[in-house]
Amino acid sequence: MRKFDYSKFERCLWDNEILRYLTQIHEHKGRQELFSRQKPVELEKLTEVAKVQSVESSNRIEGIITTSTRIGQIVKEKTTPKNRDEKEIAGYRDVLNTIHESHDYISITSNIILQLHRDLTKYSESGLGGTYKITQNYLKETRPDGSEFIRFTPVPPYETAPCIEAICENYKHAIESDKIDSLLLIPVFIHDFLCIHPFNDGNGRMSRLLTLLLLYRNGYEVGKYISIEKHIEKTKGAYYDALEEASKGWHEEIDDPTPFIKYMLGVVLACYREFEERVQIIGESTAIEIKNGKPKSVTVKSKAYDIVKAAVDTKVGKFTKKEIANICPSISEKSVEAALRKLIDEQYIERHGTGRNSFYAKISS
Repeated sequence: MRKFDYSKFERCLWDNEILRYLTQIHEHKGRQELFSRQKPVELEKLTEVAKVQSVESSNRIEGIITTSTRIGQIVKEKTTPKNRDEKEIAGYRDVLNTIHESHDYISITSNIILQLHRDLTKYSESGLGGTYKITQNYLKETRPDGSEFIRFTPVPPYETAPCIEAICENYKHAIESDKIDSLLLIPVFIHDFLCIHPFNDGNGRMSRLLTLLLLYRNGYEVGKYISIEKHIEKTKGAYYDALEEASKGWHEEIDDPTPFIKYMLGVVLACYREFEERVQIIGESTAIEIKNGKPKSVTVKSKAYDIVKAAVDTKVGKFTKKEIANICPSISEKSVEAALRKLIDEQYIERHGTGRNSFYAKISS
């Protein structure tokens, strides 16, 4: 069986790109904690949007889909699943909620991973939830001509449980030693998890849930407010390329996880940047009032129109009402519509198409 020695990363000399990622993410983390104390109501609304996007994107990566309306209803537990895909979606929702609410009390062990997988698949009829794979699985790729080939062969079933126990123990010791940045250890752990591929179904979704859990436990909670899964879905080509590159020589223990580390650090940093942009849009502004003959700085809440206009200014190319509403969760959908109409009247933006196919674009000055 392959050995997992995470202490070897203490001796690594990381390149400048990784060091820049780490520095910037650490800075954003400090500001995230400040925003969390200052704007709890606004961040709660961002969380509601991010949950829906996370459930939708992580499942869609695996080809599990339903309508946007149904996704929202399932995430908010306002309906029951109607088919197999919706049952998978409901399972992801439940595990995501568990991680959001209890991450500080969820340790990283083989038994916990099995329990989370059990909850992920509890609505499905497979009966394989909460158990490691019983047959050999393969990571396959389809050629342009439609034929398939095996890109990677994970560990056999009899090695699965010992391997998961080993990565959990090594991760625990490495984190407790405090000699390696957790932002480096997390992608290493997730990469090993995916190479082990411990389940016959649900490995990709479990890896993304575990990514959130590990980030949250180490204080990087941006995934609560900006969907990390959505960013992965948007860049899934680069995601799979990084995994493939990092997996070369994995069985022989000569692999280099650097490509996957860089990819995941880039995703986390992109989420932090979007988070701060959103906070600024939905936040408050400063005005000057005269009191007792003296100027005084006061904080005033932004009007719906100003919030929507600021959101529109962040968009390049075409955008939809839903995209703007997601950026502005602090105001109602009707207020978003009214602000968009006013921007049309002012010839700041223009609307194209009708009904569900409609979209907007800024008018060039």
